[in-house]
Amino acid sequence: MNGREADKLTKALGPLGAELLTVLWEADRRLTVRQILEKVNCGRSEPLAYTTVMTVLNRLSKRNVLHRTAQGRGFAYEAIVQDAAELAVRDVIRDHGVSAVAHFIDQCQAEPQLRSRLMKLVRTDSDDT
Repeated sequence: MNGREADKLTKALGPLGAELLTVLWEADRRLTVRQILEKVNCGRSEPLAYTTVMTVLNRLSKRNVLHRTAQGRGFAYEAIVQDAAELAVRDVIRDHGVSAVAHFIDQCQAEPQLRSRLMKLVRTDSDDT
């Protein structure tokens, strides 16, 4: 992830939320709080507390950024969003709903390549139903 993407992720999730999500993206599998904590604390001068990491993971789960699965006496987490752009789109749609989608489509009309890509996606999706 480049610096600009990292900045957007940090703005959306806060520094620790962005760091935890990045750890899960890099792992590309479900991780427990303890596993995430070990990765995050590696190289830190002041290690984070287990409860701090657990709290942030729980909040990200409630925002539907992470999926939480019971594992043993705790939980394992995996990323639901693929990148910062998906997170941004979800937030815009959550905050502005249909109006945001309408404005997006209006913008697509002005960009031929984007309009073409959108039309392909819509056709592919309608073929699946």
